[in-house]
Amino acid sequence: MPLNRDQDIAQLLQSTRTIALVGASHKPTRPSNEVMRFLLRHGYQVFPVNPGLAGQTLLGCPVYARLADIEQPIDMVDVFRQSQYLPGIVEECIALGVTALWTQLGVIDLEAATSAEEAGIQVVMDRCPAIELPRLQAAGLISALA
Repeated sequence: MPLNRDQDIAQLLQSTRTIALVGASHKPTRPSNEVMRFLLRHGYQVFPVNPGLAGQTLLGCPVYARLADIEQPIDMVDVFRQSQYLPGIVEECIALGVTALWTQLGVIDLEAATSAEEAGIQVVMDRCPAIELPRLQAAGLISALA
């Protein structure tokens, strides 16, 4: 079952340092771009993943074609792709030893979440860290990150 207790989500956000953002967009008005900007402002190291933009930079960060191209450990994968792509993303996360998977609002696949959890991956589904972080900070569950 995906994490849904505020304390668990707060602990995940507090312990995460590196985030691969799958489905990153170069368009400033796209939610993935706005969330990436938010995460960078809050001190996270973000690795944008988008095969169509691979080799370019996005908000000062090199863009990768796939998760396996990122050469350092990733704490969390944040998914801005349609739900149908989650099973493949979960397979990549398992292969790479990722410890947390976060899916954005409307990105839901309970079978993929179960597969991830069975492999020891913490899952947050159908939420946005740019909403959750300020909410949990206001509730006193997270101290300022940056």
